[in-house]
Formats: sequence, C-alpha cells, structure tokens
Amino acid sequence: MNPLDRAGLVPALREIVGDAHCLSRPDQLLPYECDGLTLHGAVPSAVVLPRDTDEIARLVRACRRFGVPFVPRGAGTGLSGGAVAMEGGVVIECSRLDRVLHVDVANRFAVVQPGVINASLSKLVQPHGLFYAPDPSSQLACTIGGNVGENSGGPHTLKYGTTTNHVLACQLVLPDGEVVRLGSPTGTSNGPDLLGAVVGSEGTLGIVSEVTVRLSPIPECVETLLAVFGDVVSACRAVGRVIRSGLVPAAMEIVDQRTIEAVEASVYAAGLPRDAGAVLLVELDGVAEAVARQVVRIREAAQLEGAWRVDV
Repeated sequence: MNPLDRAGLVPALREIVGDAHCLSRPDQLLPYECDGLTLHGAVPSAVVLPRDTDEIARLVRACRRFGVPFVPRGAGTGLSGGAVAMEGGVVIECSRLDRVLHVDVANRFAVVQPGVINASLSKLVQPHGLFYAPDPSSQLACTIGGNVGENSGGPHTLKYGTTTNHVLACQLVLPDGEVVRLGSPTGTSNGPDLLGAVVGSEGTLGIVSEVTVRLSPIPECVETLLAVFGDVVSACRAVGRVIRSGLVPAAMEIVDQRTIEAVEASVYAAGLPRDAGAVLLVELDGVAEAVARQVVRIREAAQLEGAWRVDV
C-alpha cells in the first residue's frame, strides 16, 4: 500500500480497539501533542488505547501497513519528548494495561503490565516487606512502561540504581508486530544483553507490554541528615569525602543558596536555613546498627569540610 494513502487508517484502528478507545478529533488529540516537555510537540493522527498485547501487535501491524510511524506512551510525565508522535504518527497509549499479574514474594519479583503506576506497585507489595526501588519524582503518576522507556531514576539512584537495574525481563512488541520475550525472572539470559538495550530506548525498539521487575526489602532503618555549609564548594567536597570513604548513602542532594531562598519563599517552605550558602541532604538506610555508625561517619565527613552544623 502507498505509505501516503492514510485515509483508511483511523477506521482500521477503530476496528482493532473499538470506537471508544480510538481518539481522532482535534480536541481529543490536543492533550497528546507533547509529554512533560511542553516546548516540543506534534499533533498525532490518532491516539489508541489497547487492552492487551494482541491489540498492541495488531495496531503496530496496521500502522506498518499504512506507512504511519507510531510511538508508545505511558503517563506522559517524561521530559525528553519521547512520547511525541512526529510526522502525523499514532500514539499507542498503554494506560489500560494496568494490572499487576503476579507477585513472587519468595523470589522478590513482580510481573506487571506497562500501565501500572510506579508508586502503586510499592504500595501493593509493602505488606510483604518489599518495595520497588526506582523513584522518579513523578512516581505518583508515572508508569512502569514509561520508566522502562526512559530508564527512569530518582534521588535513590545513588544506592539503588535506575530502572535498568531492576528490570529482569519483558515482553516486547517489535516494529513488525512480532511478540518476543527478553530476559528471565532470574535476571540472567544467554547471548547479548538485548533487554539492556530496550530499557531507555524510548520505545524505538518496540513496545513493552509486560515487565518483570525486581523487588527490594524495605530497609529496617532510615535516617536523614542536614549539613549546613557556607558555600557550595564545601558541600561538594563533603560529598567527595563521603564517596571516597566507601560509604554509599541511599541519596545525597545539594541545595544552593538561591534554591533555598526560592523554596523558603514558596508554599513548599521546608525550614531550610536562609543564611546557609548551601545545605547537603543525606539519606541513609539499612540495618539499624549499621545506620547508626554511618550517621557518625557522615557527620565527621561534613565537619571536616567545614559544615556549620549537622542535624539528624
């Protein structure tokens, strides 16, 4: 078929997902012209919401038949433009695939669909003493599928790594509509690391329709320290000293003076010292006895680099 002959595209998509789950009116398409990066956008030809892997594969084959590009989309919270359908493409929106299919408590993994919200997974497995470690700032809204596409991470990346460190396997719909499985629940597989290539590829290698993720035990103890410095350089040196010591905190964040002023003047005021040149936030987690010793080491490292005070 001539790739430019797209008149029958929307009817073909409707036949797969039904009228209610194929959006094509301008007012319906407008919310999908961009993701969190609002400065970069493009209006898609259509937005479809499949309910399972089979429908995703059929949609991909239909787009291929009509010569139309397509792009998967999660919650649209990304900041890279990875969910934007260029050249009048089709957005394949995976929010209807939102089920946790299986949780293996003993082996610490879960099998989920791509539309499962990040924080919801941790809430579900919390009664078992487990959590899902990757914590992007949008984790209350972003989805596991989007996390896989963007290789998302958050403040706890320092200790726990990004999404790629917690994806064990996935089911993938390739650009020709073929469905394949990569990886395994054990996290091991033969041959090249194709799964590693998929995580972070922004949907360019295929559409993830099922993900097996690693779950981690909830730490016994968590402590947060606030070290106050006269300038950013001293705070940075304290970070270097901590890392050189071999200690790996769960998270470390530096806040400079301008940011402190902005935060304290807003509705998000956190009680940060306005006279500080910078503050260093350090979160520690693990066994209570070990964390107590780590608090002492962090305090010493900060004081050696000129911290005015260190609060726990």
